[in-house]
Amino acid sequence: MAVYNYDVVIIGSGPTGESAALNAAKHGRRVAVIEQQSAVGGNCTHKGTIPSKALRHAVKQIIQFNTSKMFRDIGEPRWFSFTKVLERSRRVIEQQVEMRANFYARNRIDLFFGTARFKDEHTIVVRGQHDGAEELNAKQVVIATGSRPYRPADIDFRHPRIYCSDTILNLTHTPRTLIIYGAGVIGSEYASIFSGLGVKVDLIDTRDRLLSFLDDEISDALSYHLRNNGVLVRHNEEYERVEGGESGVTLHLKSGKKLRADAFMWANGRTGNTDELGLENIGLNANSRGQLQVDDRYRTELPHIYAAGDVIGWPSLASAAYNQGRFAAADLLDDEFQFVDDIPTGIYTIPEISSIGKTERELTNACVPYEVGQVFFKDTARAQITDDKVGMLKILFHPETLAILGIHCFGDQASEIIHIGQAIMRQEGEANTLKYFVNTTFNYPTMAEAYRVAAQNGLNRLF
Repeated sequence: MAVYNYDVVIIGSGPTGESAALNAAKHGRRVAVIEQQSAVGGNCTHKGTIPSKALRHAVKQIIQFNTSKMFRDIGEPRWFSFTKVLERSRRVIEQQVEMRANFYARNRIDLFFGTARFKDEHTIVVRGQHDGAEELNAKQVVIATGSRPYRPADIDFRHPRIYCSDTILNLTHTPRTLIIYGAGVIGSEYASIFSGLGVKVDLIDTRDRLLSFLDDEISDALSYHLRNNGVLVRHNEEYERVEGGESGVTLHLKSGKKLRADAFMWANGRTGNTDELGLENIGLNANSRGQLQVDDRYRTELPHIYAAGDVIGWPSLASAAYNQGRFAAADLLDDEFQFVDDIPTGIYTIPEISSIGKTERELTNACVPYEVGQVFFKDTARAQITDDKVGMLKILFHPETLAILGIHCFGDQASEIIHIGQAIMRQEGEANTLKYFVNTTFNYPTMAEAYRVAAQNGLNRLF
């Protein structure tokens, strides 16, 4: 067995592992990255963020074509198969893999492909696909193995019509009807995607409202637009069993309902990828969801072993994971450290959602006075030009100091628009107040101008 020595070994090459590896390598450490899949990028590139968002973009283009009056002069609405629009996702994945592989090569980071398992606190054995094994000795380790869909044992995921959020990308046809169980971020995003392809979707929510962590008004808007696009949302439901047949799938709910569809997708919960790491050999224990406990510097109970990204749970966002990996590496390098806490939410439904800061409900429960400034996209020139008039921007601010407390956006480009507000919220003094947006000149027409209109709307409520 070949033996190699490294300063830092990182398990996983998703956003967390990549950023940790690059940070350590740029500080002169000898770094190795272990990736279980046959190419770098992790689940984010191959199964999660990249393919689903590329898929969403293609579907959004189809919707725009089919709903545009101008295009009716060219021809009738067109419908595309799921496999056809998935082709674009595969091209994007290939580009991402090539780009990220070059990152490792340029920074002289060694890559090992195979399953990683701890032999002891400083030794990791990597077993490749062809039974070969290599041993890596590390002074420090970063566990960045990410997560995978939680799959209940009583559901037969080997059935050709039963999928999870990973295997749905292997779908080879476009079902007429689809049941999605789980109305979290992933379930809501895929409900938007499939309804945009003309599929009749039943979205099963185990709670009483969609994405309850969002501002109530934004959550209500998402519910309305999903239903308006043909998604039937069923709240407060739990499954009893799932039966797969030759021509479809039947979902039995505890409420007594029986729903039948051409295909079924499970999107309820995720599990940290820790079960194959051999944690018992180093005295670490994952919780019931496969997640590792860390301190405020991303250290596990063993101070030389760090964990970050989806494997530690919340917020389970690629954007946050990238920063977590970078700062975990910064701590082990004794470099400038910052805990990731100011995190914008980006949800790629159609239309998309993004927010940062407090919601109205949170401010009300905390007895913090606030006022609201808002603008509906239908009243902005840029949205009228692009015909993306669905949506709104809402700014929550303190009525006396005018400090910005939260920003919530629903509509086209919401995940881009939110970063203007995020930048201002991080400033100090009067720079972090509603006055900034009123006194700043924005290009016209732009979606960014919505901040000025919303801020003026908010100030008008005070006088």
